Amino acid sequence: MISRLRWRYRRTTYLLRRVIGSVALRGMRGTWQRAAREFQRRPAVDTSLRLLPIAADTSGLALEPCSEPRVSVIIPVHGKLAYTVTCLRALMQCASAAAVETLVVDDASPDHSARVLADVPGLRLLVNRRNLGFVESCNAGAAAARGEFLLFLNNDTQVTPGWLDALLQCFVERADCGIAGSRLVYPDGRLQEAGALVFADGSCWTTGRFEPRDDPAFRYRREVDYVSGAALMIRKETFERVGGFDTHYAPAYYEDVDLGFAVRRLGLHVYYEPASTVVHCEGISAGTDLDRGMKQYQRPNQAKFVAKWQAELAAQPKVGTPLERAIRWRRRGRVLVVDAMTPEPTRDSGSVRMCALLELLDRQDWSTALLPDDGHASPQAIAALGALGCETLCRPTAPDLPRWLRRHGRELHAVILSRHTVAGQYLELVRRHAPQARLIFDTVDLHFLREARAAKLTSSASLARHAELSRRSELALIRQADVTFVVSPHEKTLLAELVPQARVEVLSNIHEVHGCRQPHAPRRDLVFIGGYGHPPNSDAMQWLAREIVPALRRAMPDIQLHVLGDVPDARQRELAVPGLQYHGRVAELTPWLDACLAALAPLRFGAGVKGKINTAMSYGVPVIATTIAVEGMQLTDEVDVLVADDAAAFVHAVQRLQDDETLWKRLSGNALENVRRHFSPAAADALLHQVLD
Repeated sequence: MISRLRWRYRRTTYLLRRVIGSVALRGMRGTWQRAAREFQRRPAVDTSLRLLPIAADTSGLALEPCSEPRVSVIIPVHGKLAYTVTCLRALMQCASAAAVETLVVDDASPDHSARVLADVPGLRLLVNRRNLGFVESCNAGAAAARGEFLLFLNNDTQVTPGWLDALLQCFVERADCGIAGSRLVYPDGRLQEAGALVFADGSCWTTGRFEPRDDPAFRYRREVDYVSGAALMIRKETFERVGGFDTHYAPAYYEDVDLGFAVRRLGLHVYYEPASTVVHCEGISAGTDLDRGMKQYQRPNQAKFVAKWQAELAAQPKVGTPLERAIRWRRRGRVLVVDAMTPEPTRDSGSVRMCALLELLDRQDWSTALLPDDGHASPQAIAALGALGCETLCRPTAPDLPRWLRRHGRELHAVILSRHTVAGQYLELVRRHAPQARLIFDTVDLHFLREARAAKLTSSASLARHAELSRRSELALIRQADVTFVVSPHEKTLLAELVPQARVEVLSNIHEVHGCRQPHAPRRDLVFIGGYGHPPNSDAMQWLAREIVPALRRAMPDIQLHVLGDVPDARQRELAVPGLQYHGRVAELTPWLDACLAALAPLRFGAGVKGKINTAMSYGVPVIATTIAVEGMQLTDEVDVLVADDAAAFVHAVQRLQDDETLWKRLSGNALENVRRHFSPAAADALLHQVLD
């Protein structure tokens, strides 16, 4: 009776501390919402996760043997055979593209786990003669592992397709990655962990617990203090450098927190990788009672952790720091980007530039969020932005921008409003709710300049009037912004005359230099990159179909021009001529640009920098373009581009490139150098530092 009363007292005290801590972090409203989610009645298993039934039957279970693995999956077990077998079966079904070995470390299981697992084909089994606990079992598995990477995995987990490749990709894309951890999910579908925080007193906080697992707030890769040892990847060399899991925490608890701090001491970082999803039956392997079983080591090990990392803990957020701030503790500040819609690099060059911009902001240690003005973001777009370290604010989880700014405006270091249609709506709102934030107007290109040229080409009075309205609107926004981004020196010079008091900077297209990977001899045909929805492109396609391609075919009967971009079926039928092929939006441009002789850019009006030209040049593909198309791109005719302003000139330029390998190679090399000099990430990175620092 007395022991039960003591237990009730301890439990009540523990729950009270949780509530107090939650209120400090989330506030009363956030705590109430959190409690409602925790105790919400829902099915025990989310069927969309397609979990395997828990069973000890090993029939049909066989793992791929691997003598030279890239990854060693290490699973420490102490009984619970049915969970271990199910875990292994999930691994078998969700095979990785990488070479993998699987090691089970049986920690003197009280059941017949070792005997049963010894018969599983392809499995490496290590058996401890006595019970060593989680820490020493993991270290033993790491010592026996042969892979470049170690992946520690609890036996009460089920992995999902792509889980391991996503963790490896984090290491590929983040050179400073020391540890990558999965998104942990409960069997009922709710989020269990999206990385974790450590406060100055050594206490820990699991981020995202009981939230919807697909909430965009937890779908972006970010640096965290540590990730759970339930699904943790680390290079074997790094693990050995820090001495493995510290045995002072044996048998378990705080060893994963300690490992995160040890890796950070080496100058590396710990990342939460949301693209890797692992279902974890928390409590099966260790229980949940803090006063018995493995959980009893949690509190004493916290004291050991505090004693070891006292200096580092002084730099951690204090207890009671609001959760929104604590999550971004390692970031320099928060930057909000508002665009018309979520960027899709396969759709347009503006999206390529926006994604590159977001990636640079993340690498400069800014916490970034993108809000699409149309409110929409597909799961694929959220995942793509998440890989860039960017949170997506979209329906139905995020409010509209006015409400979002009222709540978060004071947290912002800068706001980037992309395109005049967006900036015109929200500039005054940002000034009101985020007066401390640097307001940047990203023009993408000067719309009024493009519209004025279209009006002149078509002799349209109504379009000319619209262009004048756009001019007044854009110039007013430029006057009000702290900084305005344009994409070309030509536009900067123009604005220096029209708005001399404004600060205007050139942030041009941003392209990786892919390089020329095929010589001249095997190359055939031509490409045009762009969708019909952009007016300069639709005009160019009409010119191609009616004049340029027919002229090319008369001179070169076998030549083909491949259009890569969205073109409505009706327009394809209308513009169908021999030698003109429409392929729609392609997922990957590389095969086309590695095989083509040249890229065409027959634009008769437009403004800004042309992504179709940059993209082709970044692959070393010579470009034939009009004077308007190369404007402001720092290109010189006959040096790094061929300029053609009528159909006959396009035909002559194509013939020259086909017949003159020396000319082709010169243009290819100079094109690559032009992209390196003017359109590389390094150039944009320097400007962003200048503007935001």
